[in-house]
Amino acid sequence: MEDKTSLNKYISSSGFCSRRDADKLIEQARVTVNGELVLPGAKVAPGDTVEVDGEPIKVKSKARPIYIAFNKPVGVTSTTDAKDRSNIIYFINHPKRIFPVGRLDKDSDGLIFLTNDGDIVNKILRASNHHEKEYVVSVDRAVTPEFVKQMSGGVPVLGKITKPCFVRQEGSRRFRIILTQGLNRQIRRMCEHLGYEVKSLTRVRIMNVELGALAVGKWRYLTLPEIEKLNELVADSSKTDAGPKEKGAERAKVQYIPKKKKEFVPGEGIGERDKKIMGGKGKKVAGETGARAPREKSKKGTYKDFRSKKGKSSK
Repeated sequence: MEDKTSLNKYISSSGFCSRRDADKLIEQARVTVNGELVLPGAKVAPGDTVEVDGEPIKVKSKARPIYIAFNKPVGVTSTTDAKDRSNIIYFINHPKRIFPVGRLDKDSDGLIFLTNDGDIVNKILRASNHHEKEYVVSVDRAVTPEFVKQMSGGVPVLGKITKPCFVRQEGSRRFRIILTQGLNRQIRRMCEHLGYEVKSLTRVRIMNVELGALAVGKWRYLTLPEIEKLNELVADSSKTDAGPKEKGAERAKVQYIPKKKKEFVPGEGIGERDKKIMGGKGKKVAGETGARAPREKSKKGTYKDFRSKKGKSSK
């Protein structure tokens, strides 16, 4: 039996995009296998032809992984969207196909990774892996002890409270913060909730890799020790989230307690109204096993009537 590979992993292994982006391409019906559109979760066998928007995808068996540290300037978007001429790929103009690991706001600058290794992207991006990202932030007014306390303790953002984090004041209007989660525009939203406006935001570290003296707009390859440490930090990270079945199974282990079946007693649980409806019409009467009250005709009309009325009122 031939060994098959998941389609999203096959695409990410080629360096075309990350596994997460590959899933989006599949959902958008832009991926074909042997000329046929496929569904999410599809697998690829050796010899299959995979195409994205008609472009053949080939996995190079001995392709050397590329890991880049880039000091993104303000104004550059961390996307691979070809329609966005300010995107990070155009800016770097690397000869090999690479893609960013996560995102950094267009209005922010600092460290961001780019790679052609789809597996490490998914491991780093999982918030549950608790990988640290460090930022230096300047705001529009004085940073106070109360501000530091509230920021570090947790702030309402996008319907949830942010995780406790390290925050340290480093100037009258500047502070350092270390996050282990990546909510959309998290730091800006946290500051806004407390009445502050972010003036500048620079990411200075991702896990073991520091921005250091790398100039704005410049990039470098990660060193071998950095790559080894990076892989060590994500070695125990799950590549993907647990699926619905797995999550359901975990909940079942904790929450499910079988209920003792109640012995059936004829007529029990049937109201007086149901007894009147079911009696005298040749139907099973209350108290008989399997007795069921017939449904009364709705006075609100049918679904078809509702649609026709709605159509008339909209004209």
